Amino acid sequence: MSGYKVLLLGGTGLVGSEVLKVLPLFKEVKKVFVWARIENPSNTESPIEIQAVTWESFSSGKVRIPKGIDAVICCLGTTIAKAGTQEKFKEVDYEYPLLAGRKAKEAGVPAFLIVTAMGANSGSFVFYNRVKGEIENALIGLKFPYLGIFRPSVLVGDRKETRIGEKMAEAIATIIPFSLIGMRKYKPIPAQFVAVSLLKSLIAGLGKIKETNTPKLEIIESDQMLDLGKGL
Repeated sequence: MSGYKVLLLGGTGLVGSEVLKVLPLFKEVKKVFVWARIENPSNTESPIEIQAVTWESFSSGKVRIPKGIDAVICCLGTTIAKAGTQEKFKEVDYEYPLLAGRKAKEAGVPAFLIVTAMGANSGSFVFYNRVKGEIENALIGLKFPYLGIFRPSVLVGDRKETRIGEKMAEAIATIIPFSLIGMRKYKPIPAQFVAVSLLKSLIAGLGKIKETNTPKLEIIESDQMLDLGKGL
C-alpha cells in the first residue's frame, strides 16, 4: 500500500475525532493507527485501524510504534478539573506526549505533530500554559526531521463532556471584534479547522523534508489555522 502511514494519539478527543472525519479528503494518507483502550476491529479495506493500547504497555515496551509509520499526530489533552490534580494533568499533557515523542524518534519516525494551546510558554506563571510550553520545548529538543506545533485558541465543536470555561469563552467571543488588528488569533476556532491544518501541514512537511533533506520546525498559530482550515 502506497501513501503515508500515521499513528494518531487522542483519536477519541475533540480534535482527534475530527482528524478521522476529514481523513477521506486526504488521499495521501493511506493508513491511520488509532490507539485506544478497547480494540475495534475494522474492515481490512478501511484506512483506520483501532488498536487496544494502554500507556503502561507502551511505556514498558510491550507495545511498540507500528513499523513504517511516517508521522505521529498527538492530540492528547485534558483539563486540570478533569484530571483532578496538576500532577495528573501534567501526566497527560506532558509525560505521555514526551514518551510518544521519544519512542517515535527511536523508531525513526520522521514527523511528529502536536496540538498544544495558544499562549504556550515554558516561562508562564499560568500552570496550563507553562506545561504546554514545556512539552513544546522537550519535543523541539528531540530534533525530528519535521516537527509541527499547533496552538489553537478556544476550540469549538461537539465534546463528549462540557467545559464551562470554554462555553464562557465562546459566549464572550460573540461580542469581541476579532476583525481588529492582532485580535484574530484569539477567535475561537472549530476543531475541524485544526484537524485540516494538521493533515495539510503533515503532507506538506513530509514532502519538504524528502525534497530538501533539511529539518523543519513549524509553529502554527490559531489565526493561521483559520486560513488553513478553509475550503472544505
